[in-house]
Amino acid sequence: MQVNALDHVNICTSNLDASACFYAEILNLDVRPAPGLPVDGFRWLHDSHGRPVVHLRKLDSEGGATGAIHHVAFACTGMAELCTRLDARNIGYNVHHLEAAGLHQVFFKDPHGILLELNFMGE
Repeated sequence: MQVNALDHVNICTSNLDASACFYAEILNLDVRPAPGLPVDGFRWLHDSHGRPVVHLRKLDSEGGATGAIHHVAFACTGMAELCTRLDARNIGYNVHHLEAAGLHQVFFKDPHGILLELNFMGE
């Protein structure tokens, strides 16, 4: 057995449409209904290869804490475009450069307080 990449992250939300909009606009993901699940309770957000990498599930209440999730990381390209999107929406973020690895990382929180780490290799 070998893990090759992150398959998806599942996030519970009381505002399904706002959460789907955030991920679609900031991460440039395509919102689609979850196959075989009620459209009023679930959304899947697909990457440019058609993989559903973020699953959203509607729940009546949010506790505000992210539980055991510290952060979710995505391998990405287009760091400048991401920073422009975040700036346009007044979303604060931090950029870290790991020179030895040739990696730039952008950290910011989603509307639920979940820390997102977007990794840009060689950018």
